[in-house]
Amino acid sequence: MANEYIDIETLKFLLYRVNRLQDVLEMPNYEEYDKDSIDMLLNSAKAFSDKELYPYYREMDENPAHFKDGEIVVHPQVNNYMKVAGEMGFIAGAFPYDNGGLQLPSMVMNALGYIQEAANNHLPGYIGLTIGAAELITHFGNQHLNDTYVPKMLEGAWGGTMCLTEPQAGSSLSDIITTATPDGNSYKIHGQKIFISGGDYQGAENIVHLVLARIKGAPAGTKGISLFVVPKNRPNEDGSLTPNDVQTVADFEKMGQKGYCTTHLFFGDKEDCQGWLVGEAHKGLKYMFLMMNGARIAVGRGAAAIATAAYHASLNYAHERAQGRKLASTGKKDVNQEQTLIINHPDVRRMLLLQKAVTEGSLSLVFLTAKYHDYSVSHTDAEQREKYKLLLEILTPVVKTYPSEMGKVAVDNGLQVLGGYGFCSDYILQQYLRDIRIFSIYEGTTGIQSQDLLGRKITMENGKALQLLSEEITKSIKAGMAHETLSPYAKKLGEKLELTQKVLQSAIGYAMKGDYERFLADATPFMEFFSNILVGWLWLDMAREAQQALANGATEHSTEFYESKTHTMEFYYTYELPKTTGLAEIIMNRKSLTVGSDKKVFG
Repeated sequence: MANEYIDIETLKFLLYRVNRLQDVLEMPNYEEYDKDSIDMLLNSAKAFSDKELYPYYREMDENPAHFKDGEIVVHPQVNNYMKVAGEMGFIAGAFPYDNGGLQLPSMVMNALGYIQEAANNHLPGYIGLTIGAAELITHFGNQHLNDTYVPKMLEGAWGGTMCLTEPQAGSSLSDIITTATPDGNSYKIHGQKIFISGGDYQGAENIVHLVLARIKGAPAGTKGISLFVVPKNRPNEDGSLTPNDVQTVADFEKMGQKGYCTTHLFFGDKEDCQGWLVGEAHKGLKYMFLMMNGARIAVGRGAAAIATAAYHASLNYAHERAQGRKLASTGKKDVNQEQTLIINHPDVRRMLLLQKAVTEGSLSLVFLTAKYHDYSVSHTDAEQREKYKLLLEILTPVVKTYPSEMGKVAVDNGLQVLGGYGFCSDYILQQYLRDIRIFSIYEGTTGIQSQDLLGRKITMENGKALQLLSEEITKSIKAGMAHETLSPYAKKLGEKLELTQKVLQSAIGYAMKGDYERFLADATPFMEFFSNILVGWLWLDMAREAQQALANGATEHSTEFYESKTHTMEFYYTYELPKTTGLAEIIMNRKSLTVGSDKKVFG
């Protein structure tokens, strides 16, 4: 059972061979690590997940987090996981040595997170938000805030959250009304926040909230938002804790991720909620969004992990379930033959190959984006840091969106492989489908990410990020053309790169005329179009590395393993990449059918 949710061989192939982790490890920040030490970490994470995460996955769905007597009751494994994850360095891993961390590359941290999320996606979010909150403090908080909160958070003794959303202000953060009133060295916080993942739970000694609020007299809109550390309990000089007037008033009951609590918090009901300013006043949203790249990579990673676990569950079923018979050469079935396993039916194989193509393509996208993040902060050449920062910016909305959207499709196909059993709670696929549904909403919906991609990232610095990305893809096309069996696919990818330019010329024409609403109206179809091509690029790289490994007699993996990568690339280019033609037709169509008008089209 423990091995059913992930293929560690594929993870290592994508991490080491395709995305070349070794290049990152050669940078001064990470030179203390090598492949052997990273392998030890990965193997430890897998053993840890086998024991502490995977066995509790269904239990946490069947016994969901819930609000009772003023607090959130969660599965007992939540507190145990926080403690053990802290001891093993899964929280402190990404932090510099000076902060008590392990100074691991983002690529490695994402590999460790992926393993855990594939095992049980309900638990890693608790440490994920703790990492995000602690990072904000270390980057922008003063020494007192760092000394008071960060060590306990990295140990897993205290949790952390990021509190943005309010009832009247979902994605529109300019409408935040939570207030902060100066009170000596701190501020009185008053307001409420909703959809706060891991916001409070029974047994948590302390939760450190990073809260967006407005100081009295602040400018309207996003320019007037500040960031505050607001703990559930205030630490005293003697180490004791005092309640800080942060009340949990509800837990949202969800269709999936039921073991991962999502709270409604009220700050300052008794006028005794204290918060401490992080950095400068009115720069809270800027600080928060500086950390969003990591959060959005994490969302894509989580979706890829769930889709991977679902793929392995449906693949195992297909190898065990006998149903029907193969067609004979006459085109008829011989009822006297024994039933065949459903893995032998072409349509089942099509669904399984789609899952494999999506999940492995998504994981490679996660690793590539994480690599760009590592280079953007650690490369010794300033010009290279700027280059990779731009590449990170343009890939971030894609890495959040493609695994989330296509992950849903992959899991849905996995459920279909099981037929009627897939719809029954006896089997795990229905839980994976419910759990993954939130990921296209987390950290900015698909619509928001799509507008960010087309409206900001494609056009930023006069299209420089897109130019740099096109250069990277062109390198892969040239390398693919050198392989006889890959050259037709490399040529096809080149044609899609040219099509991208035509699509963008058509769309940007609206912006040049000042019609920005029409420009962004089809941002989501453009995201699907663009993502599909990028994942095609990654599959070409995967197939090239597999073929080179075979040609060089590599023994890290079996011949069948390498051949399966090329086969899946061929499937992707046959079944998925052609969809971009239809999407291009949609985007370049001159009709404007979704922009508001006086016509009553929904009556």
